[in-house]
Amino acid sequence: MNRTLPVVRLRVPTDEDAVAWHRVFDHPDVMEFHGGRAAELSVYEELTARQRRHDAEHGFCLWTMLDEQDRVIGFTGAQPWPWEWGPRGEIEIGWRLGREHWGKGYVTAAARQTLERVRAAGVPDVVAMVNARNARSIAVAQRLGMRLAETFTTPASKQQGHCYRLAL
Repeated sequence: MNRTLPVVRLRVPTDEDAVAWHRVFDHPDVMEFHGGRAAELSVYEELTARQRRHDAEHGFCLWTMLDEQDRVIGFTGAQPWPWEWGPRGEIEIGWRLGREHWGKGYVTAAARQTLERVRAAGVPDVVAMVNARNARSIAVAQRLGMRLAETFTTPASKQQGHCYRLAL
């Protein structure tokens, strides 16, 4: 499907964005592949602070995603893979979007901006780690031109996942 993508703006997360992310992601559908329920506000406070550090150190992070009216609708961006398992030392792109905004092209538009920004920062390639049952995120990875590189089982949840790769 070739449709016009919506206007989306990305910014480094602010302290206030922690509250907005907590509110926007407080839906069981959004959290289905992220533990099943919304995280505590303190988790988002730490996450937004960490993303500000990533931006200062690397020139990229998980940016706050804003719609045409400058409302916080989610995040997208890139960060170093944080776990001891999986693609250690690689840069992962990712996204999360509030439920009311699904199906409108926001994630694809924002993820394309992410790829442009990490390419400009000198990142040679990226990965996307996606739950094997998350058809929506798999579709986004494919629209970005990413290819399935491997399958894995997450150590903690024992869920099946896919690692998508893209050379920039």
